[in-house]
Amino acid sequence: MPKIKRAILSCYDKTGLVELASSLKDLNVEIITTEGTHQTLVDAGIETQELAEFTGVREMLNGRVKSLHPKVHAGMLGIRDNKLHAEEMQTYEYKWIDLVVVNLHPIAELVAHPNLTPEEVVEQVDIGGIAMIRSAAKNFRYVTVAVDPSHYGSIVHAMHAHEGTVPFTTRFKLAKEAFAATAQYDDVLAQYLERSEPPEE
Repeated sequence: MPKIKRAILSCYDKTGLVELASSLKDLNVEIITTEGTHQTLVDAGIETQELAEFTGVREMLNGRVKSLHPKVHAGMLGIRDNKLHAEEMQTYEYKWIDLVVVNLHPIAELVAHPNLTPEEVVEQVDIGGIAMIRSAAKNFRYVTVAVDPSHYGSIVHAMHAHEGTVPFTTRFKLAKEAFAATAQYDDVLAQYLERSEPPEE
């Protein structure tokens, strides 16, 4: 089982975040965080590496592009025992990412907001978080993904019980829940747009 050495945390819902990060630190896991998550942890006395520092690229286009970087997604998607993948990672000096913790702004809250137009809703649609969830879930053989704070305790417990690893069956279960979460997100958005009037050109 792959040992968790490096994690990316990007959490809209901060429930249990500090406790999770503290536990990961105790397990000697390197933590990379997006801006808001980073600030929450710094305020709690937990230092992490900001995603922009990890990638070497600051967020762009008023925050539209933050985590969409090959260093992030190659680290999640690479097949660890594939020689070519390992060589490419070494060539680019990229690092494996073993744990991805992402939860999204609840789309149901956005579409229910009475004062937001369809364009304003779409402007707040998550792109990078969804992409990270899907990349991590696709590579469940090597990567653990969590999309809900209720998952944190079982992940930490598994890591303590299995020398820093998460069992394959748990990773597969978490991947299924991750794909279900992104599917639900898109379904709620699609249904909202279907019943919305098109904006003016």
